[in-house]
Amino acid sequence: MQEGTRLAAVDLGSNSFRLEIGRIEHDQYYRTEYLKETVRQGSGLDGERNLTPEAMQRGWDCLARFGERLAGFDSAAVRAVATQTLREAHNRDEFLLPANAVLGFPIDVISGREEARLIYQGVAHALPQGGERRLVIDIGGRSTELILGQGFKPRLMESYRVGSVAWSTRYFPNQQFSRHAFQMAGIAAKAVLDEALNAYRRADWEVAYGSAGTVGAVGDVLLAAGWPAGVVTLEGLDWLQDKLIAAQSADRIRLAGLKEDRRPIIGGGLSILRAVFELLQIDRMQLATGGLRHGVLFDLAGNTSDQTDVRAKSVQRLASKFGTDEVHGLRVGKVALHLFAQLHPQAAPQDPAEEQRLSRKLAWAAQLHEIGSQISHSDYHKHGAYILDNSDALGFALSELHKLSQLVLGHRGKLRKLEADFEDETFVQQLLCLRLAVILCHARRDPDLKGLTLTRATENSHSFHLGWRAGWAQTFPQSAHLLREEVLAWQKTPWSLSLSGY
Repeated sequence: MQEGTRLAAVDLGSNSFRLEIGRIEHDQYYRTEYLKETVRQGSGLDGERNLTPEAMQRGWDCLARFGERLAGFDSAAVRAVATQTLREAHNRDEFLLPANAVLGFPIDVISGREEARLIYQGVAHALPQGGERRLVIDIGGRSTELILGQGFKPRLMESYRVGSVAWSTRYFPNQQFSRHAFQMAGIAAKAVLDEALNAYRRADWEVAYGSAGTVGAVGDVLLAAGWPAGVVTLEGLDWLQDKLIAAQSADRIRLAGLKEDRRPIIGGGLSILRAVFELLQIDRMQLATGGLRHGVLFDLAGNTSDQTDVRAKSVQRLASKFGTDEVHGLRVGKVALHLFAQLHPQAAPQDPAEEQRLSRKLAWAAQLHEIGSQISHSDYHKHGAYILDNSDALGFALSELHKLSQLVLGHRGKLRKLEADFEDETFVQQLLCLRLAVILCHARRDPDLKGLTLTRATENSHSFHLGWRAGWAQTFPQSAHLLREEVLAWQKTPWSLSLSGY
């Protein structure tokens, strides 16, 4: 990304939606505009974990206003991410399709660990650089992220399903406060966070930082009451809890610095923050100015400390963890990309960056196509798809992982089993090239590609043609047989494949 380009990040949180617009120059961030709306989607999940129509409408209305502000932005300069509420919502696709349209940009639902990675990047870029070992904490509406890191590098990242909106609804019904309610909320939070004890030991960090949401709201109240600026202590949390208990209900709170949008969820957030302090032996926490949306902006700018694609590392980790044949994965990828390069430019704009992005995803699918083999050789493509659909792979949106899972699921066997949209021409091209590459590499050695050409009959047709040189089918009869079987597989889709001399 060119230095100084205006960038925008949209954060669809469980309590608020935020739009951050700014520019990054010489690794420094300069805000030009910030919009925040309290949407409270986290409290709009019903008993079946579906977003209510009212919660969806609140979200669409907010995103329409954000979309108007983002008109004219290049797609490469904007990223929208959604967190725990949409991770949980069973009907999230029902919300996302109109949401993408009114915003004007695709919304990525990210995993908890990816959220933690982005939070750390945002915090780290807002702090002076040094060698201190950091614990970063972000208490959101329905999840809490804990990260250990040093400099720009996060070392340990985890997301826990405990948040200010969820805890306020569950343990402070009707926004009523009592000492018993705080005690029960704290015990419940510790039960969820208990597994963090061994991973986030006191000896592993030197300074604790709190990002956004609850920590910022508590810090504002303590500052207004005369406590030190930029710091939250356990004594301050105890003082605030006593004030809430004395008030008995949220509508009777009279505290300077407490914003109206925080009033209904301050009880749940405070109970979680006190539990984190006690569980992880935190004496004082410094308030961090960076957070999730800032991490998104630095990712967009390519200004993270590690310029290597985070997703490529995630793919490599998955391939290594599940013991895939690395040489064969690269071989299949090379053949798939060779075919894709012949085919894709016929139907796509000549955008080098877009071509590179699509080719990279096809190569990742090839690298991971046998990821399920370690579980069982029978139906390994189904196991592989399940792994990808249920992995926390850093750098990936959940929709990206699902698209990869569909390529892995579809690289062999019947095509009707896919949940894919066969009107998505790019996906169809990627899938075809991957399936043909797997067939051509069936002997697990480099195939003879001389004279092999993959073309589309006409630009808008649903027909592909694979041509070969004279004598190729006789020289490689098994490959030719498998390719004839592939013709039959595509006949049961809206697309067709034809072969030379067949």
